[in-house]
Amino acid sequence: MIRAAAALVWLAAPAHAWDFSPTPICTLSHIEGGAGVTVTYDHAASLYAIAISNPEGWPSAPAFSIRFDGAQPNTISTTRHAVRGKTLTVTDAGFGNVLDGLEFNATATAFTQTAAVTLSLDSAAGPVQDFRACAKAPVA
Repeated sequence: MIRAAAALVWLAAPAHAWDFSPTPICTLSHIEGGAGVTVTYDHAASLYAIAISNPEGWPSAPAFSIRFDGAQPNTISTTRHAVRGKTLTVTDAGFGNVLDGLEFNATATAFTQTAAVTLSLDSAAGPVQDFRACAKAPVA
């Protein structure tokens, strides 16, 4: 009975791992505390995207930023973002600074002027390296 209860608690707990999948497109994802991030690379479009969900939603804002705190701190900002529902998305042809931030830091805080989501980058380095390799792999 105790094992069953422990298993239910474990299954109900939020996922904290970073996950990588090469199909159908290169995808890196993480869910934590109701918030989530998905980074994709589509070889067919040669386009990267980052989608960040916020359980509180993303109010309309003129700019969006991601601050990386840790060994290689950096803040990246853009005005080229879109909000659909509770998800904010940015697309670009290059994501080197984003991938460096995810791989080499301890936390990432996605924010606008009135909303923010902070995510742990623990265990992100390996999946980020797999994602980079996927994005660089030749398409058959």
